[in-house]
Amino acid sequence: MSDPSPSSTNTISGIDVMRGVGAKPAKSFWADAWDRVLLRWSARIGIGWIAIIAFFAVFAPVLANGLPLWTTEFQMNADGSRGDVLAEWSPLWRGLGAVDLMLLIGAIVGVPWIAMPVSVLRLKRSHRLGILCAAVLQAGFSVVIAGWVADWLTAPNAEPDIRAFVIENASAVPWLIGGGISLILALLCVFLPAFRGMAARVALVAVIGGVSTLVIVDRFDPPRANYDRFIDLELKGQYESVYTVIPWSPTQARTNFYVLPPGTIVDSEEPDAVDTSFGARTFVLGTDSVGQDVLSQMMHACRLSISIGLVSTGISVLIGIVIGSLMGYFGGWVDLLLSRIVEIFMAIPVLFLLIVAAAVLPRNTYMMMAIIGLVSWTLSARFIRAEFLKMRSQDFVQGAIAAGLPLRLVLFRHMLPNGITPVLVLASFSIAAAILAEATLSFLGLGPDGQASWGKLLASATGATGTFNWWLAIFPGAAIFLTVLAYNLMGEAFRDAIDPKLRKAAH
Repeated sequence: MSDPSPSSTNTISGIDVMRGVGAKPAKSFWADAWDRVLLRWSARIGIGWIAIIAFFAVFAPVLANGLPLWTTEFQMNADGSRGDVLAEWSPLWRGLGAVDLMLLIGAIVGVPWIAMPVSVLRLKRSHRLGILCAAVLQAGFSVVIAGWVADWLTAPNAEPDIRAFVIENASAVPWLIGGGISLILALLCVFLPAFRGMAARVALVAVIGGVSTLVIVDRFDPPRANYDRFIDLELKGQYESVYTVIPWSPTQARTNFYVLPPGTIVDSEEPDAVDTSFGARTFVLGTDSVGQDVLSQMMHACRLSISIGLVSTGISVLIGIVIGSLMGYFGGWVDLLLSRIVEIFMAIPVLFLLIVAAAVLPRNTYMMMAIIGLVSWTLSARFIRAEFLKMRSQDFVQGAIAAGLPLRLVLFRHMLPNGITPVLVLASFSIAAAILAEATLSFLGLGPDGQASWGKLLASATGATGTFNWWLAIFPGAAIFLTVLAYNLMGEAFRDAIDPKLRKAAH
């Protein structure tokens, strides 16, 4: 039996071990937990499906749109032939709203920002994620609030004096509204702890505010989409258009395309196609009861589902953290009083409240987000309360109090990072519950107006005559099931990864 080759062994002395030679750097708690989550194939499948939903939530207006990607207008001669080119433009780009454009900018900039290695930017990914969240918060609120103001000013029932002022100052009003809202939110967001230095924070909010202002001004009053105009002029030969992957918008409909099955070809030149003199179209997943493309609605509904889940859960977690931290830190009569408030909110049926709100309040996405978030924070508050009750007597908390730190620093800088773990696990399940609540409300016909929804498609599976259209039940039903399942799988994997008892039992 031969001895092993000396070159195949790598031995170090005890002194080298004491010096740390060959030792690998220890991972942080969250990095180790994330690695353990990725070890489970079910979690990887769930993350992959959520990534697909997020991709379509951002890029659906570009991938599925009835407006041409590029249009060339020709001058028509007297004999009906084409003459010189009059204009070239992108109707799809002009038809994108401020939210669409801001999401595209965020995805194009944010994904490389997070994916870059640490050696390039000298910032940990957790720090970069915090900066990205602060930027999304500022830009999102700026665009949404500016959209509300623009809709109010340009509404048909607006005050005559207001409408006259907007018309007279059409060039200055967008800059006034966009710049004013962006400035106010920049002053508020400068206090977010994205950077430690105030100069870096000011630079960040200034850049985000400038980009938000430009987007708001450019998309202050987007033109109304007229899909049939491009189709009719293209058939007459005056326009030559290039369409995107799915040339059909979610709200674009024709009654002669009523409940067409998947794979139907609409082309007057095909022998087996539906002859409508419409131009070449293929409905991959069929159409619904009003002649709208199912695949386009499925893709656009991804944004509604993921935004409902993330925003409503963010609101509920924020409220739960504030109330739960006060309950757990102070105890006594504060805990007793806030516990009664928690019990009152726990007794409110969320679905029933959403149904009542849909009857008396505007039926839009933001109202639904607010209602779900404002009534579903109780579990987060109870988890934070339990963690803070355990930690308030520990040495690091007593040391922070003895050092004279303000209450907000004791609660949210020292205690919260050590007690937020159960809430983060709960958040994944809460996102799934919010998506299911939105799908249920849309199934009942009480969802947001004018927006594609999986629940609305599912409700149209059975028509007024009782005919069952299988593609309207299978495709949206599968999307709801897989999305809720993906969040639940992620929540279970995350719970097992951060709980030492469950981790020990797994081994």
